[in-house]
Amino acid sequence: MSIVNNKLSPTLTTLLSELRDECLSTIKLIHQLDIEHLTEEQIEDVLGDLTVSITHLQTHSAIVKEELYKL
Repeated sequence: MSIVNNKLSPTLTTLLSELRDECLSTIKLIHQLDIEHLTEEQIEDVLGDLTVSITHLQTHSAIVKEELYKL
């Protein structure tokens, strides 16, 4: 994204970076569900963290969308 950074506002650049990080976090959580022999407590913890991450993605995506419409 560094090539495009000079064409985007600093706010949008930061928001996109944060969105990328949250997407990666969500993917990591989804991959954790593939681990064999998870206990019920571990599954519940991952699902709880996944719910928070997805909610954050929804909120953050809406903010990024607003910034993109300003272009």
